[in-house]
Amino acid sequence: MAAGNKPPTRDIEKDYPKDKFVAKLRRLADHIEQGKRFRIQVAGERISIPPTAVINIEHERGASQEELEFQLKWTPDKR
Repeated sequence: MAAGNKPPTRDIEKDYPKDKFVAKLRRLADHIEQGKRFRIQVAGERISIPPTAVINIEHERGASQEELEFQLKWTPDKR
């Protein structure tokens, strides 16, 4: 990627079988607890989340469904 270029925006939602989702949550919780960087691959892209990421929980309610999101937010490393 050329200097000054931003990566393209991305909004992916990926379904996981329950056992794989649980394993990912456990691994994430371990990394958060230990203050370690968490790495995960989603839809073919590797993502590296620093231990300084802000963690929040979001709940949305609409007329026909509800949604609960566990979010981690961070500023990407400058390369």
